[in-house]
Amino acid sequence: MRKWIYALFVVVIASSCKKPFIPQAISSDNNRYLVIEGVVNSGSDSTFIKLSRTQKIDTVHTISPETNASVNVESDAGANYKLAEIKAGTYAAPPLNLDATRKYRLHIKTSNNKEYVSDYVIVKNSPPIDSIGFTAANAGVQIYVNTHDATNSTRYYRWDFTEDWQFHAKYISTYYSNGIDSLKQRTVSQQVYDCFGHDESSSVTLTSTTKLTQDNVFQAPITTIPSTSEKIETKYSILVKQFALTNDAYNFWLSLQTNTEKLGSIFDVLPSENQSNFHCVTNPGELVIGYLSVGSTAVKRVFITAGQLLKSYSPLYPSGCQIDTVFIPPHPHDRPFNEFIPLNSPYIVLLGLYLPPANPFGLPTAYSYSTKICGDCTIRGTKTQPAFWK
Repeated sequence: MRKWIYALFVVVIASSCKKPFIPQAISSDNNRYLVIEGVVNSGSDSTFIKLSRTQKIDTVHTISPETNASVNVESDAGANYKLAEIKAGTYAAPPLNLDATRKYRLHIKTSNNKEYVSDYVIVKNSPPIDSIGFTAANAGVQIYVNTHDATNSTRYYRWDFTEDWQFHAKYISTYYSNGIDSLKQRTVSQQVYDCFGHDESSSVTLTSTTKLTQDNVFQAPITTIPSTSEKIETKYSILVKQFALTNDAYNFWLSLQTNTEKLGSIFDVLPSENQSNFHCVTNPGELVIGYLSVGSTAVKRVFITAGQLLKSYSPLYPSGCQIDTVFIPPHPHDRPFNEFIPLNSPYIVLLGLYLPPANPFGLPTAYSYSTKICGDCTIRGTKTQPAFWK
């Protein structure tokens, strides 16, 4: 969500004029608006709320966590649930198991004593996800979700997801060096060929069944993975989260989707005004970015292996993956090793050692090497297998 929110903030500020200008947001350090992300989970899962501040458009770092704030969930009956800051800008509470007949709001007090509250909103619980499926076409894999509400009362849906995948480097590195004068063969624990990657959704995915007789969602597209992606070269997993929305919440997300995904030129529609249900109590005119929803979330995970996909799929590795070879004299320790191969470079990885047939004249030894992005998977991932992996 954070990527979408900041994209919205940028286009709202920058799209209001078609000729070059310096927005007030750049010239002033005061307009650091509060961004509120997250859903209050009414059921048996934990609640996580992220607070951050927008920065000037010309600032490189665009995420600034809002720390040391007081964050509380309040009911219209007077109940109060405090969230604790578990890391910079992230506030959490254990399962709240809220009374679904009450309304709830978020009350925030920042470290500079500014107060923010949301409107009181109803509890909107998501129905279960029926299934997550996929279709494998020549261009790639389309992942979709099926769900329904037999009571016909949900009607508005939103999804986000996290992805994890197992992949490998283009080349196998069997040796490593201290970069000066010694070579060692990698042990199993030192391998840098197999790794795991992780990513989170960066787009707004919505649907509505208001025009249908039944509240059924059939094969709603979630994401597409190109046939050349390393995500699907070995094994892939996606965890989909499903949220039930009110009509107002749906309109907020629909506006955000339009502003962040459909603006591309001066001929496109201009961003709509902010539709947040958050307000700054201290300064009623201050912009607050975010929308509070309350309800339980439906979650489902699936795994997809390469064997389930088309054999024509082939991962496209980082460009420039080439192997070079250097020959070392029979007694390399007589001279600094780096005279022959630049292994002290952070961009080089040693791939292999090749010994020619033995002979009495001591022929040279050949070493192959490549760039680390091509021979070391830890550049793009981690060797730690996710706890849920199977």
